[in-house]
Parts: sequence; C-alpha cells; structure tokens
Amino acid sequence: MSKHRFYQVDAFTSQVFSGNPAGVCRLDDWLNDATLQNIAAENCLSETAFYVPRTNGFDLRWFTPEAEVDLCGHATLATAYVLYELENFRGSRLLFHTRSGQLEVTRSQKDMYAMIFPSREGQPYTPDAALLKVIHPLKPVEILKARDIMVVLNSEDEVAHFKPDFALINQLNVLGLIITAPGKHCDFVSRFFAPSVGIPEDPVTGSAHCTLTPYWSPKLGKLDLDARQLSARGGELLCQYRGSHVIISGKAQLYLEGFIHLPGDA
Repeated sequence: MSKHRFYQVDAFTSQVFSGNPAGVCRLDDWLNDATLQNIAAENCLSETAFYVPRTNGFDLRWFTPEAEVDLCGHATLATAYVLYELENFRGSRLLFHTRSGQLEVTRSQKDMYAMIFPSREGQPYTPDAALLKVIHPLKPVEILKARDIMVVLNSEDEVAHFKPDFALINQLNVLGLIITAPGKHCDFVSRFFAPSVGIPEDPVTGSAHCTLTPYWSPKLGKLDLDARQLSARGGELLCQYRGSHVIISGKAQLYLEGFIHLPGDA
C-alpha cells in the first residue's frame, strides 16, 4: 500500500462551492498511466493534476475522468495554489514542464495566480451539419476553430440560455465547444462543453481563454479583459493578451486535503 498527498481546490474563485474544482496530487515519481487515469476517474472532477518535483521546476500532467489533456488552466492554477500555500514553495515563479511546453505561474500581492499560456488564435471555420444542429436555432456572429470550436453569439443572454445537446456535441470532431458573447458586466462571457473527454459542461475553463482572449482583445480594443464563465458554479478570470501568449489570472480556495491510498502494485 502506498499513499500520496491529495488536495481539492476550487479555482477561479475567492470562495468554495464556486469556480472549478480540481484535484491536485503530489507524486515523488510517475505512476503508470493507467493508475493516473483511474485516480482521475475516481475523483470524477473535470481535471486532476499530477505533479512531480524536478531540480528546475515540476513535471505536470492533467487528466479528465476519461483522458489525458494537453493543457488545463484551472488545475494548473490549483497546483500553483497548493505549492505556494500548502507545500511551502518560496520561489518567485513556478515552472511547469508539460505536454504544451514550459508554463510559468507567478503569485501576485492580491492573492491571484498569473499563468503564462500559449495563445491559440482561432481561424474562420465553416460549420458542418453536426455543428449546425448543435447551435440551432441560434444565429452566430462568427465561428472559429483552434483546438476547440468557438461560436460567437450576439448577447450574454444567448450564452446563458443555451441548452446543450451533449450527444450532438460529442459528435463534433474536436475536444470542446466554446460559446461566447460580449458581457453585460464584464468584457466577455463564455461556456465550455467537452463531453468527448467526460466533461459535459466545464465550470471554468482556463485553456479555452487561450482562444477567447486573442479573439476579444482586438474586438474590444483592450489588452486586459475581465471574463466570466456562465456555468452553474460560475468563475472569474483576468485575461491579458500578449501576442504569442496570454496571461490568465485567478484566485483559488482550498476545499479538501488528505491522502490517496493505492495498492502496492499500482
């Protein structure tokens, strides 16, 4: 039997029971992929992050209940919170080595964590029949595609009242679907759906803002934008467009800490 320190952190929020809950598990060395996937499935959170200390930073991987993903914002923010607040990390910046390259996170004096992520600008996309069924009867302003398909709508109300058909969304040949519009009390709002990897609707999606930020920055004529994700839990993000990269900042709150117990052959 082995045990591993585990935390559950609500990310992109200043209070528990909102934002996006992420699992964070510290490992001394990597477990096999099947065990990592089983832990993520057992947690049944949008993502569980696993990190391993290195001499020049930390290896970091993210798993949904069904698959490993290449980039995850809220679980990265949650891991930064754990390292700074609970694991006594004292450096001026965190370096994470990931499938998306080296990522950097810093902590500000306002208890926010700023993540430097790659910019993923969407390209114009002609919808196929499956996507047209998903968004019917809405009339999009634009449709773009990067890692995810992004559908731009006219109003925050259209985003808020959209009723997703997860079976149809699952037929789209992408990881996720973003819907977005200008915000009433912030710069822009969004929602994110990824049933193909076990996330019907994600509460708050940092990685989606790698595409949202380079879209809305020139549209609104602003480099720094306030964003809100309109899930049931809701979440708030500060997004800064810097050309080849974006800086996504948010707060986090600890909900749970303990240990994961694994059999000796895991």
